[in-house]
Amino acid sequence: MTSSLALLGGTPVINEAAPHFSWPPLSDATASVVLDQLHDGISIYNRSGVIAELEDALQSYFGVQYAVLTSSGTAALYSMYAACGIGPGDEVIVPAYTFFATATPLLHLGARPVLADCDARGNLDPHDVSRRITDRTKAIVVTHMWGMPAQVQSLKQLAETYGLQLLEDASHAHGASVDGKKVGTFGRAAAFSMNGPKPLSAGEGGFVLTDDAEVYHRVLLHGQYNKRCRSEIPSDSALHRYAVTGTGLKLRIHPLAAAIALEQLSHLDDYVDGRQRIAGYITDKLRELPGLTPPQAEPGVRSSWYGLAMQYDAGPFDEVPVERFHAALLAEGCTEVDRPGSTCPLNLLPLFQEPGPLFPAFTGKLAYAPGDYPRAEQLHHATLKLPVWHREQDLAIVDRYIEGIRKVTEHHTELKG
Repeated sequence: MTSSLALLGGTPVINEAAPHFSWPPLSDATASVVLDQLHDGISIYNRSGVIAELEDALQSYFGVQYAVLTSSGTAALYSMYAACGIGPGDEVIVPAYTFFATATPLLHLGARPVLADCDARGNLDPHDVSRRITDRTKAIVVTHMWGMPAQVQSLKQLAETYGLQLLEDASHAHGASVDGKKVGTFGRAAAFSMNGPKPLSAGEGGFVLTDDAEVYHRVLLHGQYNKRCRSEIPSDSALHRYAVTGTGLKLRIHPLAAAIALEQLSHLDDYVDGRQRIAGYITDKLRELPGLTPPQAEPGVRSSWYGLAMQYDAGPFDEVPVERFHAALLAEGCTEVDRPGSTCPLNLLPLFQEPGPLFPAFTGKLAYAPGDYPRAEQLHHATLKLPVWHREQDLAIVDRYIEGIRKVTEHHTELKG
């Protein structure tokens, strides 16, 4: 008898061609601001025009004194770390489970990333952080995975207790908050990405936020130079003499990207509110099913819902491996269900197991291995991630995805053959 599952010859639930989710939402207004900027200028050397408009808007949105745009989220992290004085011999505690760019700029600065395991939601575990602090620790870096805020208040208290800098990689979490305070405003500085799928998208880009003037000036010197630094770093500052050259790096955002981000920022809260409604709808439906645990925000915590990462438990599915279950979902047409790849426990990546061929200074000084971070590895292996749609009209495809997931759960025994 032919199985009802599409993987085994049945009819798929979804026949519409992929993709079923795209981001960011682009409109006539988006095209208009890009064309306007194209006519205004495609290269801006100082803090003027759309660069100043977007940085002002970010400062207002987040309630911070300074925002500096960068060419990418990785560039933002690199400039933030450099500006916070991180360098050779320093140790910086970072999540074991994160996108690798949270840690790779540290290698370029000669600092050692010290990995710490995650909590049940995939975010940095304060208890594991505390046992990894040494007299060489310079900072704690927290990522808010898939837009769900980490235990940032506990981490802030821990940093203050030990006299460490708390820095945020908020690349997933634009618009997220804890008790009304926006993610990206808890530490000395924060770095954000604005690449394609991020909640606030510029296509490519990033930015650094801080209330610290010293950090602001050093972020400028790290990735900007000449006109910007000469006009923004006070002439009586000891750093002003380096304004013409900075550190020699150019990490500026493209004005066209800034124009896209400025138009998108005006909709960010509406996008996040919409994602929150759809995420609530999806999680309510998933809780009806065995073996799949959706994320749940604690009271006072607002996620940006960059992704909805549910956890797969093979037990209720007669030990069907997650790989097999995922293949069945894809066959049903649920092509947006993802098992994250490059965003993974860093100890599983060759760069953190044997960095020497790319970073000779770390030969014999950094050698993480599979099995070092069991909670992060288990959680990563069991993750099935959905995008989170944001419009009421998206509920039609959302319902098809839930139908596809339900179908596979109800017929999981057919996957054992």
